[in-house]
Amino acid sequence: MPESVRTTVDGHILEVVLDRPKANAIDGPTSRELGRVFAGFRDDPQLRVAIITGGGDRFFCAGWDLKAAAEGESVTTDFGIGGFGGLQELPDLNKPVIAAVNGIACGGGFELMICADIIVSADHATFALPEINAGTLADAATLKLPKMISHHVAMEMLLTGRWMDAEEAARWGLVNEVTESDRLLPRAREIARLLAEGPPLVFAAIKETVRATQNMEFQSALDMVNGQSLPTVRKLYASEDMHEGALAFSEKRKPVWKGR
Repeated sequence: MPESVRTTVDGHILEVVLDRPKANAIDGPTSRELGRVFAGFRDDPQLRVAIITGGGDRFFCAGWDLKAAAEGESVTTDFGIGGFGGLQELPDLNKPVIAAVNGIACGGGFELMICADIIVSADHATFALPEINAGTLADAATLKLPKMISHHVAMEMLLTGRWMDAEEAARWGLVNEVTESDRLLPRAREIARLLAEGPPLVFAAIKETVRATQNMEFQSALDMVNGQSLPTVRKLYASEDMHEGALAFSEKRKPVWKGR
């Protein structure tokens, strides 16, 4: 049997493939492995960007493995350091993550997808939160989705469990762009290379600022940033990279980011 979580590294880019035929569903051991992989990505100074995708071309991820649930795995199972799917609750992940959605993303797979910072979708991908039909709560999506897209569209998805195609998902801003299937990974890698060439300390400051201030009033949030209360902002403002950015601009050349 192939490994359920496969990884490759290309320069500063980590590529993660969730490969559990037939539906790329996630059980406890798979979730713990994903958490281990993404914690390693977070902690490795050589890695700057990650791509997550599914094996095959039918499913990105169908969510929680109901076979494992039927065999006794519960919602209180230890899903690992990052919570279900390895990303949902992973602390201090201050590097960009790209989801390359190669097929169906539903339930917990949908929730895994929206943990990413940038989402590229294959044109045949479809999306749903069908938990309502099983009499349970899509907990993470209920908290996050109404803040990400139109409130009423998010509530419709949560309350009805209806399916959304890739074109509609792009229209509502759920995904950044839609591409033909054979262009999906090349496009995700193109974006990853662009980000890998960018300033890692700025990316970290952006991610922590967004995460820390999302429920704050504007002035309080701005005071927090300007007061350098956030570690990533403080590190950025004292960094060689900050000086390098200004120097490169004045010298009309491309900056060389060192992440320090």
